[in-house]
Amino acid sequence: MAAMASLVNGERAVVLLFMVPVLSSLPSSLLCHGFALFLLALSALFLDIRADNFNSFALFKTRPGASSGILLGAVTMPTVMMSKLIQMARAVSLKEVGIEEFEHLTMQYWATSACCLSVLIFLCIILWRAPENRHPRVWDAKLSLSCMVLYIALCCVSLGTISVTGFHTTLKLLWMLSHGFAAVKLIQHLLNTFPSCASIGEALLVTSGLVLYFGDMMALTIVKLSGFLFTSEVVRYGSKRSEIGIIIQGMLLGLLLFTVVFKFFLQVLEWSLKTASSESRKYDEIWRSLIFFASLGFIMIVVIPSWMQFVLDFHMHPLLWILSFIFSEPYKRISLCIYWVCVIYVSVLRFYNISKNSKIERILLRKYYHLMAVSMFLPALIFQPKFLDLAFGAAFGIFLALEIIRVWRIWPLGQPIHQFMNAFTDHRDSDLLIVSHFSLLLGCALPIWMSSGYNDRPLAPFAGILSLGIGDTMASMVGHKYGVLRWSKTGKKTIEGTAAGITSVLAACSVLLPLLASTGYIFTEHWFSLILAVTVSGLLEAYTAQLDNAFIPLVFYSLLCL
Repeated sequence: MAAMASLVNGERAVVLLFMVPVLSSLPSSLLCHGFALFLLALSALFLDIRADNFNSFALFKTRPGASSGILLGAVTMPTVMMSKLIQMARAVSLKEVGIEEFEHLTMQYWATSACCLSVLIFLCIILWRAPENRHPRVWDAKLSLSCMVLYIALCCVSLGTISVTGFHTTLKLLWMLSHGFAAVKLIQHLLNTFPSCASIGEALLVTSGLVLYFGDMMALTIVKLSGFLFTSEVVRYGSKRSEIGIIIQGMLLGLLLFTVVFKFFLQVLEWSLKTASSESRKYDEIWRSLIFFASLGFIMIVVIPSWMQFVLDFHMHPLLWILSFIFSEPYKRISLCIYWVCVIYVSVLRFYNISKNSKIERILLRKYYHLMAVSMFLPALIFQPKFLDLAFGAAFGIFLALEIIRVWRIWPLGQPIHQFMNAFTDHRDSDLLIVSHFSLLLGCALPIWMSSGYNDRPLAPFAGILSLGIGDTMASMVGHKYGVLRWSKTGKKTIEGTAAGITSVLAACSVLLPLLASTGYIFTEHWFSLILAVTVSGLLEAYTAQLDNAFIPLVFYSLLCL
């Protein structure tokens, strides 16, 4: 009875509302993909119920106060890819893109789904091996595993239809398997290395995104490196890549790989310092800092640009390409940079002092930065979208570098950065890892990055800015000040706050759509689908215990693409 009652909790009901419009919008050519997504969601649902009701995954030290989030984490990225497939199918029918683009996106969909499926299988194995679960009560895990087997069969059928021979199908399945294996290893690493920093669902979302992103760049590298024809048949990478996309991808992945290499160096250094005196330890700290900054500079100036240039012919050094891109419209782009710097300086300086002295809840103080994001990103997205793409990548790279310095306490910046960032943390952050600023930046950037290329829905790139900068902010402020009716007895979210968030986003859309039409966008948004997308994302903000900055923009974006 407890399991049946838990089927209808708020977060799972919103996930159902999220998936139904996507699955009901499928063309006949994507029915197989849609049924596979349904099976994936069903498998995740059973595991989600068991994780929350019986604490079956206690070996992972997840973020306190958060539910497992397995269902939401498992279906979000595959559903986003499914929405993009639906959008791409419209383009193929209108002959606005080639079939190779559709096949490439199909492979990305199955790769993302393979990551989530492999993690679910891994969780099933943990569930079965737990001593307290070795009895008939594990029927839900058996049913979940049955759905997974049927899902794999559908994947084989789908890949077989876009392959020339059985050999090509086998290669594609091996490609999917490599994604799944990498996802399992990565989520174990994340949950064990950063305990109490994320729920299973949040870690699953990050894992599937990173594996897909890294696999995409590695496939491009392998294609260029090997030159074998079969590699380009495994994953279709014939679509034209933009220089900005390669720069962002290479920089972020290079920084992540740098952390792996430098961590090995730190382990060797820590081992050598165990028997050292305190004076020599201080000396070694300085040397460690010098080596860190020198190696980071070498990576950013030499290694990463060389990787970018190898993957895509820039005809010049990528850093010089960035400068030439900025100065191709110097007045607009440099003025925009000056405006951003002024807004950031004034805002951070003022609210850093307030956060140290004020008794106002930090969650409300942080919502100011959501409004700041609207004032910074909205004009740029309308008038300078390509430059905003590059700026997002640069900002995320800086955030990542600063977080590495903070976590490893690199002298002399590590401790001051740690003290500064602590002024803006809340219950979702920890001393080990501070993720809120990452989630806000990525929440605004991901819909913009994913909308590059073909996009027949003008509001889709604005999904993050509207849902986080306007909807989430108004929901928190109105709910905190005027909210009386709560959605649940244990939660803090109020009906008044949710209504304010939904209304504010719709009002912003009513102003934004005519403005976009005046700048050349074709009006293709329908108010019924828009209201549905705003309502579902608003309800998700009200019910989810996950990091909403990460999930809400993706859900909103997916529904806007339909």
